[in-house]
Amino acid sequence: MAPAAMTFASSLSDVQPVSYWLDDPTRPAPLPALTGDERCDLLVVGGGYSGLWTALLAKERDPGWDVVLIEGHEVGWAASGRNGGFCAASLTHGLGNGIARWPGEITELEEMGARNLDAIEETVARYGIDCDFERTGGIDVATEPHQVAELREMYEEAARLGFDGLELLDRDAVRAQVDSPLFLGGLWDRKGTAMLHPARLAWGLKRACLDLGVRIYENTRGLELASSASGAAVRTPYGRVFARRVALGTNVFPSLVKRVRPYTVPVYDYALMTEPLSEEQLSAIGWKGRQGLGDVANQFHYFRLTADHRILWGGYDAVYPYGGRLSAELDHRPETYLKLAGHFFRYFPQLEGVRFSHAWGGAIDTCSRFSAFFGTAHGGKVAYAAGYTGLGVGATRFGGEVMLDLLSGRRTERTRLEMVRTKPLPFPPEPVAWAGIGLTKWSLARADANGGRRNAWLRTMDRLGLGFDS
Repeated sequence: MAPAAMTFASSLSDVQPVSYWLDDPTRPAPLPALTGDERCDLLVVGGGYSGLWTALLAKERDPGWDVVLIEGHEVGWAASGRNGGFCAASLTHGLGNGIARWPGEITELEEMGARNLDAIEETVARYGIDCDFERTGGIDVATEPHQVAELREMYEEAARLGFDGLELLDRDAVRAQVDSPLFLGGLWDRKGTAMLHPARLAWGLKRACLDLGVRIYENTRGLELASSASGAAVRTPYGRVFARRVALGTNVFPSLVKRVRPYTVPVYDYALMTEPLSEEQLSAIGWKGRQGLGDVANQFHYFRLTADHRILWGGYDAVYPYGGRLSAELDHRPETYLKLAGHFFRYFPQLEGVRFSHAWGGAIDTCSRFSAFFGTAHGGKVAYAAGYTGLGVGATRFGGEVMLDLLSGRRTERTRLEMVRTKPLPFPPEPVAWAGIGLTKWSLARADANGGRRNAWLRTMDRLGLGFDS
């Protein structure tokens, strides 16, 4: 092993293979599993953000509704307890993706996204959810000359559409915010992102749901969905739930509506967390604004500060397992951890000697348009939302609103959206999916290395509305 690689490896010598967010003394004890039969007005399947927001919003809309939520493991155990804690206003996986896919709706979508983030902030305050919520904004950073031009184009396009919350930063200005020798420019969205402790948000939503009367059963996996005389029924390992309506928030896990499954694939994403930084180390990088950051390469990194002055450093590798296999073995990938550590010290050489305390991974529900899609089944008695593609901390609340709108049968400002009424293209069966995703990843890496120039394969995927993004 080369000396530099040895240095990177030594930074991982004490790392714990567990999500930093879940390694928390405030983690609540699991609730009992469902045994026997239950009946309710609304059954929510899935105890991540998608299900929790849906259950909470249902009780806020109608306190008289009898709501049950079942979760296959523990609330917040999967993506909701493993993400970076970036709670973004965007409902479309960024302004650029939204403009490309729904140009006629982008103003309305951006307004709805801003209201959604405001509502999350208000909910956190109203229920006293201790999740380190900070409305610090986010900065997209350029580390290559062609990315500087891309950020300027996005800034100009946003200004043309009347979005005035962005600030274009040159090299000196971005390094005045966060000092990395690799930063050449930035685009600062001052209002559109909050940083938070993701697992504590999930646990706080769980507590709020319980306080409003939602019955939650953990370690209760939904095995099978079928219509019933009064609505729909879901079979679990030790019982059944009969409900008038069902909302599916299972995201990366196989949908109980089988025809939905080809629309998503699991992509594994990985992250490192440093030990707490000293005052001297913090001073060396600045970052007094505590914004969330991400570079704008195709294979990108995301990074942020925690409340106890650690740096979360994640992204870059996006690993698709053949056949869409979900496995606990894929939650850890030492070769990716080593790669991420090397990248970290290239970005922040002034932090040489810092060690990592936690390393973990998890699966993202990816769809071909990078943002959520919605629908109903069983004659409108079942609704689903999926495909958030790694930007679901905030957008899942909007998804919960959409599912409840769809189950009500009423036409609303949300259900009228083309984004809600249409679906992405499904992924092809294996081995075509494996080959296509592999070729796309290779092409994206080539584009990063060649000034952003997209090859014929990527241009074809663009025309078809297909893609691959971590």
